[in-house]
Amino acid sequence: MEPVTLTTDRLVLRTVGPQDIDAVYAACQDPDIQHWTTIPSPYLPEHARGFAEQMVPEGWANDSMFTFGLFLPAGDLVGVLGITMISLGVGEIGFWGTKEHRGRGYVTEAAVAVSRWAFTERAVDRLEWRAEVGNEASRAVARRAGYTMEGTLRSAVNNKGVRRDSWIGSLLPSDLSLPSTSPYLPAQA
Repeated sequence: MEPVTLTTDRLVLRTVGPQDIDAVYAACQDPDIQHWTTIPSPYLPEHARGFAEQMVPEGWANDSMFTFGLFLPAGDLVGVLGITMISLGVGEIGFWGTKEHRGRGYVTEAAVAVSRWAFTERAVDRLEWRAEVGNEASRAVARRAGYTMEGTLRSAVNNKGVRRDSWIGSLLPSDLSLPSTSPYLPAQA
């Protein structure tokens, strides 16, 4: 599909492109982003170029990954958020915020908007959030965006060659008062 642009009260959510390479590269020099995400470390200019010129457009083109840059109206990059399709009707949300713009609710605002878009425009019936155990900032964003924490997955993520435990949470369309594309029959206690 062609990339879309979404807006929130404070942000413009649009695809990341060649014009954003320098901003992505600069943001990814942050040790916290390198530690808690699976981006390469050290993060080199060619990584930012490959992300903006190949990975992001290919994800949109083949409907496998929908990546949004989170921008202030003036153009400053405040984060990146993506939904990667992992099975039919199920996507995984991932995000990071730039160091200088953290703590202002931008990533949460974007997570709610993109989750709503995925449910209404992409026929997604379940979004999963995962983060390495200990990434309290990511978990706080997911919780504020309405994700339900479901537990800990042992050895569920490979971060730079090391297997690590991961938290998992989910968001369903009904959590945002939206209909699902498929019926849902919850377990009976």
